[in-house]
Amino acid sequence: MTRRVEREGASSGGAADRTRPPEPQAAPPDPATLLRSAGYLRLLVLGAVLGVPISAVAYGFLALVALLQHGLYTGLPRALGLSSAPWWWPVPPLVLAGLLVGAVIRFLPGRGGHSPADGFHAGGPPDPIALPGIALAALASLVAGAVIGPEAPLIALGGGLAVCAVRLTRRPMEPSAVGVIGATGSFAAISTLLGSPLLGAFLLMEASGLGGPMLGLVLLPGLLASGLGTLIFVGLGRWTGLGTFSLALPDIPGFAEPDLAQFAWAIAIGVIAAFFGTGIRWLALRGRSVVEPRLMLAVPVAGVGVAALAIGYAAATGHPVSDVLFSGQDAMDPLLVHSAGYTGGALLLLLAAKGLGYAVSLAAFRGGPIFPAMFLGAALGVLLSHLPGLPLVAGAAMGIGAMSVTMLRLPITSVMLATLLLLADGLAVMPLVIVAVVVAHVVTARLTPPQPAAVPDRPAHSNGPR
Repeated sequence: MTRRVEREGASSGGAADRTRPPEPQAAPPDPATLLRSAGYLRLLVLGAVLGVPISAVAYGFLALVALLQHGLYTGLPRALGLSSAPWWWPVPPLVLAGLLVGAVIRFLPGRGGHSPADGFHAGGPPDPIALPGIALAALASLVAGAVIGPEAPLIALGGGLAVCAVRLTRRPMEPSAVGVIGATGSFAAISTLLGSPLLGAFLLMEASGLGGPMLGLVLLPGLLASGLGTLIFVGLGRWTGLGTFSLALPDIPGFAEPDLAQFAWAIAIGVIAAFFGTGIRWLALRGRSVVEPRLMLAVPVAGVGVAALAIGYAAATGHPVSDVLFSGQDAMDPLLVHSAGYTGGALLLLLAAKGLGYAVSLAAFRGGPIFPAMFLGAALGVLLSHLPGLPLVAGAAMGIGAMSVTMLRLPITSVMLATLLLLADGLAVMPLVIVAVVVAHVVTARLTPPQPAAVPDRPAHSNGPR
């Protein structure tokens, strides 16, 4: 009887525990209080101190890429007594780069960084042990001519170097503070690469999903490092004479104001870019599934494919192979300035060759997806500007925004990329860019198959029959 009473009491106590209201959660920290704290001030100072050397390292990386590219495709042929690089010249560098990138992915820690076929990622900083592989794979891909950009490796290197510097101090730091320092290093590394420190801030903010009242506290160290990084880039650019390696379109024609026909073109460009970019991403993902099991063979073969596309385009159009090779950052301004020299057929072939080279590079090499998407968007806009009712600048801006959002899935960043890049014309063309970006984003979501829902874990115990 006593045991039965105890069992009933335990049972009733369990029921009382189940009906007891949950204990209140601890209130989240007040942003205003944290902003006034001494710890946050130290975090700002640390971010500013780290931003200077990381910006210098990022500048050195970009300068090294530019010098090696020029030496490989211009200086070396002249040193061999050739007036210019022969038609087959892109094949050996891309094959060697494929061997190097395949070896890095297979044998070094970190696999050379994220695969760009998955789109743009701005997760946590990589482990310091992965930084050499990330730098080596990106350097080989960019120098040889893979259709890939430098922004993702720079973000990873900046964040990883910042975290490495913090660890070297051997001072205890909360994981949240380490994450802020890593983001600060990423901000500093791409401070002016996209043409403005604000663009880098929007890119990292939107990609990481930051929001809420703590957003400002997380962004402030990054913005401070980005501003200092811009000064470092400008100062080193003047001191070395190499420039700032900043994306810019200084020589494009002016644009007055949008009209109704151009808004119709914005819808059309958004739809076209969504189909075009989704096709590139599909090819990249399918190609990666072929490349990954056989890296040492498939990545060099992918390099041969990229080179063949560039050689075929140059032979058919008379334009340089650099239109297809590389990220497109340096080729975008000449394309817009000399657009009259490109026929409709040449632009169609450029879109096909660069798009296929982009898909192959995303599948096999290491780098970022932003700059090739922008170049393809600009080329699409130039092609469509041959048709009535679409000015060149408006078409290029809408194409840049629509292709960027299709490949990155970051609508705010895509609008900013297309408008801040155009400087004075940006405000006038912004309504058209917004329409094109929204249409492309929605159509891309409709074309992309939904991701399977995660299956919840089975509970450790069950009250049902066993």
